[in-house]
Amino acid sequence: MDQEKRIRQLEPRDRSRIEEMVVSSGKFNDVEIETALELVDEAIKEGDASGYIFAVLEYGKSNPMLRGFACYGPIPLTQGVYDLYWIVVDPAAEKKGIGRYLLEYVEHEVIKQGGRMLLIETSSQESYGATIRFYERNGYQLAARIKDFYRIGDDKLVFSKVLM
Repeated sequence: MDQEKRIRQLEPRDRSRIEEMVVSSGKFNDVEIETALELVDEAIKEGDASGYIFAVLEYGKSNPMLRGFACYGPIPLTQGVYDLYWIVVDPAAEKKGIGRYLLEYVEHEVIKQGGRMLLIETSSQESYGATIRFYERNGYQLAARIKDFYRIGDDKLVFSKVLM
């Protein structure tokens, strides 16, 4: 593993840093930010029983700092299908391979946990263009498009990747 990047489990002290990253990314509205923090709180309080698994990534040699996180979990009533709920990289640390590193980590962990498929939902808005291209570059295919899902003119895109 790259000595500058280290993935670990979520800790209560991470909440404020996660909030900073989600806000500073400029990609999420107030309700989405609130939802992200609710998932953090639930995962801290209930652990694995919450159904939300967090992987936080620290980056840096001398003074490692939390620079990204992913939140994923098994989808109830399925056999081996997982959702990637959130993947966020600190804007100050973009273009360092952190997003790809986190995504690959999640894929490996899902396989270790008996998962066979990973789904990712996102918006069709132009502001999500880089996100969509990121998923496509990493082997995800558009599996579904629900027109006007979030609001008129904002479709829900569901990407999938078979892991096994």
